[in-house]
Amino acid sequence: MNNRVVFRIFLAIFLYLIPVSAFGSHPEQPAESQKAAPPEEPLQKFEIEFEPDAYYTNLEFIIPLTSKPVPHLGERSESELYAALLTRSALIPQFIVLEASINPLPYLGTVIRSHAPQFYKDAQVTGSFNWIKSITAGFEEPYAFSILAGNVANFSIPGTSKVTGLGYSGYLVSFGNFHIKENKLIRDDWWEFEWKIKGDRKSPVKKLNWSFRIGTKLHGNPDIMDTVYVSCRRSRVDYQPKEFSLVNNSGFEYTIDLDQRTFSAMRHYITIDKKWPWKKIAFAIALGFLWESSKKYTGALSSGNDTYQFIIRPNIEF
Repeated sequence: MNNRVVFRIFLAIFLYLIPVSAFGSHPEQPAESQKAAPPEEPLQKFEIEFEPDAYYTNLEFIIPLTSKPVPHLGERSESELYAALLTRSALIPQFIVLEASINPLPYLGTVIRSHAPQFYKDAQVTGSFNWIKSITAGFEEPYAFSILAGNVANFSIPGTSKVTGLGYSGYLVSFGNFHIKENKLIRDDWWEFEWKIKGDRKSPVKKLNWSFRIGTKLHGNPDIMDTVYVSCRRSRVDYQPKEFSLVNNSGFEYTIDLDQRTFSAMRHYITIDKKWPWKKIAFAIALGFLWESSKKYTGALSSGNDTYQFIIRPNIEF
């Protein structure tokens, strides 16, 4: 796959992720919301954020580098949220964010294969389909530690707990010491360097989260190929949808990994999900596909063939 085709794929995905309806539109918010950005809260030495999820759970420490607190953006449309975070992506970081994360179900898949091999074998429904592998595929590490140097914005509105969320933009360094391949833990001292913009915002009528990133991943294990990648994710839950839309209560994620030296495709990962909201939670099911080139792994880790994996991913979003 040449670079021109890769660029067209990325452009098409990016245009899908930011629908035309988002631009110039105003988000549905409670009547007490204020259009103007609320006043800033007093400076805190650090803030702690915890985000639980069956596939990605993280704990964050937000440390300001200046005398300014985390700014509140107030009520904004989706496009204005993106623009505000991009504007705050200055060369001089205003915050440091320390994060420890774990991928619970993908990690559990490795535990099952290692400590309950018969149960894992019984999960083989057909010659090419294992439901444990299908549920846990797509995550390449069990856990990670990260440091973000950049900017943080608060989407909540002081005085009400009905609107919450944070946005981040900046330069991210992540590292860990294990790699996951087909539900097996492989020793690998890896490092990841990327530029990233991410965020989540929840109100009584809608939950929106997104992540756009580009970077490189370096592996200490010589049998795992070093890559560069582009990744896009956008997801929304509409608790009170007014009309049917393909964008409402849906999500999308796409990642492409390229060989650092030749820029040939090493991995394509894509999922599309649908959500069914109920009160303050949403039941979700994602379907997707994972393709890995035979060149992604060498030596003892090589299978000699391209690999294909169908993904079925149930989840509950809070």
